[in-house]
Amino acid sequence: MSCSRRNFLLGSGALIMTTGVAGTAVLSSKRALASQQVSAISYGMVHDETSCIGCSACTEACREVNKVPEGVSRLEITQSEPVGEYPEISYRFQRISCQHCDNPPCVYVCPTGAAYKDETTGIVDIHKNKCVGCGYCIAACPYQVRFFNPVDKSADKCNFCRDTNLARGKLPACVDSCPTQALIFGDLNDPSSEINKVLATNSFYRDKKHLGTKPKLFKIPHSSGEA
Repeated sequence: MSCSRRNFLLGSGALIMTTGVAGTAVLSSKRALASQQVSAISYGMVHDETSCIGCSACTEACREVNKVPEGVSRLEITQSEPVGEYPEISYRFQRISCQHCDNPPCVYVCPTGAAYKDETTGIVDIHKNKCVGCGYCIAACPYQVRFFNPVDKSADKCNFCRDTNLARGKLPACVDSCPTQALIFGDLNDPSSEINKVLATNSFYRDKKHLGTKPKLFKIPHSSGEA
């Protein structure tokens, strides 16, 4: 089953017209409910941009472990323009992937409940058997990190290797494969976790924090950040 093109366009338009009374009321009630729910565990990730060398080991490991089809990707590492002057030239790298928002727009717009936030882990994930391919979640994501899986025809994205490495008691594939330890993963609700120690001792920033999505992908920049 899939949504028609007309319905998809109508749905996308509904997302943009945030002043609509009915749509605003529904989304507001869902956001209020989500804000009242606290995960027993709240998984998050840090990308240390000062340590990342852009080797792409993380992207390849993710693809292999999670059987991600060619042509799409759950995470990307982007490279900046050259910084400095020859011969002292360097590059900066950024991670682009799901932010696992505490306030996820993709979940609120899903008409079937396929997009959801696991309240036991804080992981934003997808019930593949419920996805009808309407594309509402893809349109709603302000980070543009969701995509259609060309094999199973459903929405897809990073889920912190929940069904693979994490289910086996291992770290996410990207973290496990990073040669410079630029990725730190852990429970944000545990004060003694490594991720909280890193965040307590480093400046960091989060993409599009001003939107109120409460992203849980933290980035240690080359310059000062939030803390």
